[in-house]
Amino acid sequence: MPTNILMPALSPTMEKGNLARWLKKEGDKVKSGDVLAEIETDKATMEYEAVDEGTLAKIVVPEGTQDVAVNAVIAVLAGEGEDVKAAAAGAKAVSVPKPAESSVETRPAAAPQDKAKNAAPPVPSPTPRPEEGAKAPVAKDASPHVGGGNRTFSSPLARRLAKEAGIDLGRVSGSGPHGRVIARDVEAAKSGKGLRQAGAAPAAAGSAIAPSMSDQQIRSLYDEGSYEFVPHDGMRRTIAQRLTASTQTIPHFYETMDCDIGKLVAAREEINAAAPKDKDGKPAYKVSVNDFVIKALALALQRVPDANVSWTEAGMLRHNHSDVGVAVALPGGLITPIVRNAEAKSLSAISNEMKDLAARARARKLKPHEYQGGTSSVSNLGMFGIKDFTAVINPPQSTILAVGTGEERAVVRNGQLAVATIMSVTLSCDHRSVDGALGAELIVAFKKLIENPVMMLV
Repeated sequence: MPTNILMPALSPTMEKGNLARWLKKEGDKVKSGDVLAEIETDKATMEYEAVDEGTLAKIVVPEGTQDVAVNAVIAVLAGEGEDVKAAAAGAKAVSVPKPAESSVETRPAAAPQDKAKNAAPPVPSPTPRPEEGAKAPVAKDASPHVGGGNRTFSSPLARRLAKEAGIDLGRVSGSGPHGRVIARDVEAAKSGKGLRQAGAAPAAAGSAIAPSMSDQQIRSLYDEGSYEFVPHDGMRRTIAQRLTASTQTIPHFYETMDCDIGKLVAAREEINAAAPKDKDGKPAYKVSVNDFVIKALALALQRVPDANVSWTEAGMLRHNHSDVGVAVALPGGLITPIVRNAEAKSLSAISNEMKDLAARARARKLKPHEYQGGTSSVSNLGMFGIKDFTAVINPPQSTILAVGTGEERAVVRNGQLAVATIMSVTLSCDHRSVDGALGAELIVAFKKLIENPVMMLV
């Protein structure tokens, strides 16, 4: 029997991916371990390896297709001895949506986001039906009503539009077959039409909080042609969802300290001057202030182990190592690659590892384990001249350190005015797992290390 090749879940939070490129053609022989395609997530581009052997009978989703749902059928593999043509013919039945659904999903009156995507190749129905052999749960196509025992049936496009607009589908009257909620129903609901008033239930857990104004209300405030509409990409949506969830579910508090980094600046110059050089004169490493910050935070977490934790409802995860994430800016977003076991690594090792991680992050070549997890993070805006700021915690971490620029400031020493190089840092803490005094212990431990860098070398 032919095998359906499904869109893989390349990370625990992945719901959709872009099929960037097929590396096999229809009719090609496939062995276990062969790279079939390149899949783009919101954070990285990854290779998809075959598990089974056979012949690639049919490519269901063409390369370049965006927002393909996890577990959607993307190709069909004919096993050894199976009829390739028969397998390919069967794939057509898998990929072609029912006429009613097709007419709904390709309505020209869709939201502006969909108009921007019309240039992309037509995409087969991204949510395969259970009888087609895909593993997607039925709930993906029939979301339960959040109030009572009824169920609200809706199209994938309608669910996405409703989520973007913060509309509870349970309150929307469906005009599709058998009362199914379709795209035009959600569009009508944005203007207050077609909403059920009685028995309305709050939005399901995890859905976006309704904005103060709908997209259409915001657009109506500006003249047509006075702005350019730029659709959100996967990365921007993920950042919005994760950080919105962080600020809504994590009780943040902040602690700020000024650090005198005069000794650090001098040590950095000495270390870089002493770096061995290759035959072309290129130094083996070039340590930055941020490398010292990563090392100091990693050691501080070891000195205050009760702050090196992650909150779960059942109990605290107290981590043995300091896995420090470092925010890296990308076009249109950011990503936080992680330096694992940073407390045990030298400054030069951290420096070279960060250069590699940052380069691959900007090329979107990081693997999920390189940016997921971590026990704390660093967000440094000092290179932009930012004096101080507060950063949003990256779940499931409990802390994040916001680092400002190092600048000369007037200070008082022994009752006399003096000039010192001062760097302001602000620690954001999850009050569920790190109380005020504990957070203070952590930032004090960091201050001692960053002001006396020789302590990081012993």
